Amino acid sequence: MLDRTDNPVRDHNRAAAALWNAGGRAYDNVSFAISDALAHTAQRLAPKPGERVLDVATGTGWSARNAARMGAQVTGIDIAPNLLEAAEALSAGFDPAIDYRLADAEALPFGDSAFDGVISTFGVMFAADQAAAAAEIARVTKPGGRLALASWVPDGAVAEFFGLIASHSHAQAPDEPPVLWGDPDHVRGLLGDAFDLTFERGFNHAYHTSEDAIWQWYVSGFGPLKMLSESLDDGRRAALKADVDAYHRHYRVEAGLCVDREYLVTIGTRR
Repeated sequence: MLDRTDNPVRDHNRAAAALWNAGGRAYDNVSFAISDALAHTAQRLAPKPGERVLDVATGTGWSARNAARMGAQVTGIDIAPNLLEAAEALSAGFDPAIDYRLADAEALPFGDSAFDGVISTFGVMFAADQAAAAAEIARVTKPGGRLALASWVPDGAVAEFFGLIASHSHAQAPDEPPVLWGDPDHVRGLLGDAFDLTFERGFNHAYHTSEDAIWQWYVSGFGPLKMLSESLDDGRRAALKADVDAYHRHYRVEAGLCVDREYLVTIGTRR
């Protein structure tokens, strides 16, 4: 079971931990909606049976389980204990068992060259100190080890959605937007000295019955939007929902909604 007695999350990341923690097990629905992108990234990592793989910012464990399906010995870390508890429950019965730990991507509790592969799917991109997180990924990947990261792109649908949410919030914008991890030039600056890198773009396709249905998914399991919605009075919450509904209305198709989101997979080999 997850040990909550010691909190290794760096002080400046604890507010973010609370945001993601709010989604709890319902966050697994958010991961389900982007599961095609998660599978894409795991297949590019292509771990071999018995290899040690680290999933950074594992959430409810989708990418950890994808790597474990290929026979890897997987460790998944996250800053949100409620997500990790859900990951443990959802991963029961996996062989080899997945080791989930409360840990911070900016200060990984592992030795140098500890892993044959590192994966992070829309996870490490949210680290506040991007350079520190990148350095830690490089440090724990052994020479010849592989890397696969999925990140939303700066000019895509998710960046627009994040901007919409920010317009309803008084939270201070991060110095480095998370979507910079979706820019190959930025990623080369973070990881290019340690890894030989290639890049591949992909599109996530998510299907929902209506604007209200996707809103309910978000306010149940997507911690940042859930906490923002709960912090607003009735009028401001209605305005937020109206904007979110209008954003998703552009994705209407005959069967409901088909939401398309572009992302970047970074594929690397440790020098």
